[in-house]
Amino acid sequence: MTTRAQVTTDGGLGAEATTLIGRRAETARVGRLLSGARLVTLTGVGGVGKTRLALRVARDAEAAFPDGVHVVELADLREGDLLAQRLCTALGLADPGRAGSDGTDVLAARLRDGQALLVLDNCEHLVDACALLTETLLRAAPGLRILATGRQTLGITAEHVFPVEPLPVPDPAGEPSLGELLGCPAVTLFAERGAAVSPGFAVTAENATTVARLVHRLDGLPLAIELAAARLRTLTPEEILHRLTDRFALLTTGSRTAVPRQRTLRELIDWSHALCTDRERALWARASVFSGGFDLAGAEAVCADADLPAAAVLDVLDGLVEKSVLTHRQHDGRSRYHMLETVREYGQERLAASGREGVLRRRHRDHMLALTGRAQREWFGPRQVEWFTRLRLDHANLGAALEYCLRTPGETAAGLAMAVAPRHYWIRARSLAEGRRRLGDLLAAGDGEAGPPRAYALATHVYLGILQGRPAEESLAALDDCAALAERHGDVHAASWIAHHRAMIATWRGEFAAAAELFEGARTAFRAAGLLDAEVECAVKQAIVHAYGGDAGTAARLCREVLTVTEAHGESWLRGLALFAESLLARRSRAPREAAEPARRAIRLLRPFHDWWDIAMCVEVIAWSSAGEPRRAARLLGVLHLLWGSVGVRLSTAPFMREEHGRFEEEVRAALTAAEFERAFRRGAETTLDQALDHVLDAAPPAPGERPASPLTRREWEVADLVAEGLTNKQIAAHLVIARRTAENHVERIRAKLGFASRSQLAVWAHRKREEGAP
Repeated sequence: MTTRAQVTTDGGLGAEATTLIGRRAETARVGRLLSGARLVTLTGVGGVGKTRLALRVARDAEAAFPDGVHVVELADLREGDLLAQRLCTALGLADPGRAGSDGTDVLAARLRDGQALLVLDNCEHLVDACALLTETLLRAAPGLRILATGRQTLGITAEHVFPVEPLPVPDPAGEPSLGELLGCPAVTLFAERGAAVSPGFAVTAENATTVARLVHRLDGLPLAIELAAARLRTLTPEEILHRLTDRFALLTTGSRTAVPRQRTLRELIDWSHALCTDRERALWARASVFSGGFDLAGAEAVCADADLPAAAVLDVLDGLVEKSVLTHRQHDGRSRYHMLETVREYGQERLAASGREGVLRRRHRDHMLALTGRAQREWFGPRQVEWFTRLRLDHANLGAALEYCLRTPGETAAGLAMAVAPRHYWIRARSLAEGRRRLGDLLAAGDGEAGPPRAYALATHVYLGILQGRPAEESLAALDDCAALAERHGDVHAASWIAHHRAMIATWRGEFAAAAELFEGARTAFRAAGLLDAEVECAVKQAIVHAYGGDAGTAARLCREVLTVTEAHGESWLRGLALFAESLLARRSRAPREAAEPARRAIRLLRPFHDWWDIAMCVEVIAWSSAGEPRRAARLLGVLHLLWGSVGVRLSTAPFMREEHGRFEEEVRAALTAAEFERAFRRGAETTLDQALDHVLDAAPPAPGERPASPLTRREWEVADLVAEGLTNKQIAAHLVIARRTAENHVERIRAKLGFASRSQLAVWAHRKREEGAP
């Protein structure tokens, strides 16, 4: 931050020059941690606000330390041998150098019998000296507490580490209201600092979206936000955002009273770079080719070479995490590493200067091509959810690799292969529009390239359009072109999928007999080619067609076959579709109430894939099953509106369900007043997807005033609450005084119980449940 820490003694801490924004929860947690731990180290990337947070904690704790709170700024100290002397000066002790001492004994004697708090600010460049001195002083002075800040830990036994994260930023994919944006700490900081340099500046409805994008691009990093706000003297928020393509040249107007390395963004990151070893600097630059994070296997595959062997990558990663260049997070038991965008752009500059950018980007492309190919090969099996989750985590990396293929001559074929493997990723990832756009761009760029890969990619492009609701005539004409290309090259694989896509169009049109015949032909071709997953997919869609078209016996037989095969292979997605087909069968056999249960079971299987398309069809059946409960039915219609909107298509229901959907909605509207229907509909539509599906999966709505039984134990609720507060597994373990592995197991068990694919989903759910008064 821009306020420099002052050296203080028993007289107390001075007043804050500026308001500390968005750190109330962190201040309380660090204060609680400091009350029980003798050494607490605040770590984090430069400019994240460690100093400001430490000073606030120290100020709040003054009363607990009768022998004083002493803040020592170490940024300008270059020699570790002088550390103890610097502390002696801060405590007002005589110069120990006159007696030939380094000052450690003098400090120990001064602190031995008292209760004092020592704040050591900016320890990272003196980490060895700080570690040795703090351990010595803690042993000598039982009443001493030390609060340290730095970009890396001190690494001694007594240390409790508290990572300081950037300020929360608005979700760029969301549409928050102006009030919600003004309540976001990063936006509040920009608005407050902006008003200080440009009187009259405020975040308004006109500039709110720009400011939200701006603070998001700045990673919520307080110093970067303050430097950007300082530019409001001469630029508008829109102009600042536009110029962030070179953030290091733009963000150069820090406070004149700040330490030199906090006056510009480049100097701030230069300081971190200088603290790294040669191998750490090399990995920092090379890993900047990743977008949105990476795992150890990715780092080893892309970044290793003779100078940085794969066997050494883990230790170098650990060093970058320790120095706060990277952050480490767990996702479904796998470690992933992330760079703030500011840190990543700095690394990209270094990579470009090294002359090896082209090599690293090609390695990154090769890694993603291998990853998607392996996902396709292992998709039909017990690791299906794991592979989907892994690809979703690497979604930004996939996009970066596809962009490389699009921009680089001769790489179109590799890009097409990556974009269609596994073939269902774009559908399941709620990215229909993006997948179709990327395929379209690659197909246009490689127009001169023919052959089987192009025929299959072209057919997939058409299929994504079918699912978006594009006109059937347009899609059929495009499939004719695909078929001609596949025939010209003898591509039986592409021809079989074209038959599948034609069957889908026939299903949308209600031409069930024709659809069943087309699915059967594609299924036979896939069986002959030994493609079991494609064969089973055609079988389950055949079952859906027969269930809706009236051939219940054939539909039931196909469902049994699909369920047998998918259960034997541990497959989830097609098993979910088979359960949906069973729900249609129950509906058609005049057992509407029984239809809801297999549909709910299907949703539980489909939910980890974010397969909102097929989940929406399941919700349709559940809604039809609630005809006797018009308010619940209206709310479910609202959920359907939400689901179809999230898919990003021009549909309000599956085309072959449209007629029955229309009749059902008319019946529900007739059973309620317009105001009652609208109120219930909005309850379903104006919520999150997770909240909506939580409601759908309740077997029955609770009676008025009744709360459903809690799915979590008391301890699991404690853990869920701490996740909602933003604590890491390590922090949860420290807070509850349990092993870190135990905390990790609790979090994973809770997510498994609730069916959540991410930690953020759990956090939102826990926060909402507490607001509702859950136990």
